[in-house]
Amino acid sequence: MFLRSIILFILAGLAEIGGGYFIWLWLRGRKGLWLGVAGAVILVLYGVIPTLQDYPHFGRVYAAYGGIFIVLSLLWGWFIDKKRPDKYDWAGSCVALIGAAIIIWTPR
Repeated sequence: MFLRSIILFILAGLAEIGGGYFIWLWLRGRKGLWLGVAGAVILVLYGVIPTLQDYPHFGRVYAAYGGIFIVLSLLWGWFIDKKRPDKYDWAGSCVALIGAAIIIWTPR
């Protein structure tokens, strides 16, 4: 269950960031409409992927996903936008990941 959860969080993050990035390129980068349409389709997938989690509580799944999203956003910025995260970015993302782990994986 742990590995499946991580994979789904990563897939959701890539879908959200990728879809948003395509829409960003379409509107801000003045790229083709096809990028906006592709971004919208990917964002719909982002909405579906978290429902595949085994955890029953929407709020906890999305709260925990937030920590993963922060790390993936920094990595996206580093590799796609060529903006290397600094030590404060990494420190903040570690805090977010610890919080995400506490929210989703502590026994209740």
